[in-house]
Amino acid sequence: MSIPIRNIWWLMLYASDLGKSTDPALLAAEDLPEEIPDLVAEILVRSVEQRQRRQLSTAFRQREAVLSRVRGRIDHLTTSRRQLLAKGQVACRFEELTVDSPRNRYVLAALETVARLVSQPTLAHRCRSLAHGLRLQGVAGEPPTRQRISCERFGCHDQADQPMLAAARLAMDLALPTEAAGPHALLDPGRCVHWLRRLYEKAIGGFYRLHLDETRWLVHTGKSLSWPLDEATSGIAQVFPSMRTDIVIDRRDQPRRLVIDTKFTSVLGRGWYREQSLKTGYVYQLYAYLRSQVGRGDPWADQASGLLLHPAIHGDFDESVSIQGHRMRFATVDLAVSHRGIKARLLQLVEHG
Repeated sequence: MSIPIRNIWWLMLYASDLGKSTDPALLAAEDLPEEIPDLVAEILVRSVEQRQRRQLSTAFRQREAVLSRVRGRIDHLTTSRRQLLAKGQVACRFEELTVDSPRNRYVLAALETVARLVSQPTLAHRCRSLAHGLRLQGVAGEPPTRQRISCERFGCHDQADQPMLAAARLAMDLALPTEAAGPHALLDPGRCVHWLRRLYEKAIGGFYRLHLDETRWLVHTGKSLSWPLDEATSGIAQVFPSMRTDIVIDRRDQPRRLVIDTKFTSVLGRGWYREQSLKTGYVYQLYAYLRSQVGRGDPWADQASGLLLHPAIHGDFDESVSIQGHRMRFATVDLAVSHRGIKARLLQLVEHG
């Protein structure tokens, strides 16, 4: 199974933090597959331009220098070895504020990267111009790694950096998933199945957070469920498995809940005495999510239904059954169709789930 690169970009768009920190109206262009790099570049450019009007955020960096007065801590060994005091100088180690921070270096690298991906010459020129402007302001160091930048934390004074950094991370990631040149390249999931599994799960959750009306729906991702344990021994808590759902969607105006478990595998496998069967472990898992929460004072849990959502390429599967009052649905979303088709399918699964 190979997924078109345009749909890999689409998944990355929703799996990113852009939906949390950016005006959702800017993401309306996701119906045009080939323009996703342009969309990300536009968000990044706007964020950088807005940030420059308010001044770039700064960070402390360690410096060592020979000065005519003491600043920070004295480097006694260097001062003595070079006989600096006789020259009226002293070697110092100190911190100073600078715009050449890891965050700004990463944004600079993202601007230069996404300028090579966009289709609009004017947008590419804006990216390169902003990158040149950052260099003129003193941003010149090597960009940090993706892991280093993911550790960045934001305070009340630098909240404006969040959409800029989210767009920068996605812009850098857009350049990664390519198996061949050209806009129709394919990515083989067999070569990076763990990454794609996580990407698929995050993208489905991000899609529903962004597209479902928050006045009608409440979307949880990575929600933990507790077992109704009785007569437990002292050590069972340390070894008993936990339950963590991928996505839980509640209707605000009525006790209706949909528990979605995403699986980046084929919906069917070989079964005993037959060629095709729903995978037993997945069915048991979804059943446990639903039945373990019944009768605990939550009307949404008592009325919950479940959905196992698998990806497919040029295929469709949609079957359901009701077990002890809970509807369990097993469906696929075709990742080879247009973005508009994927969007309609995902919304249909919730509206009629």
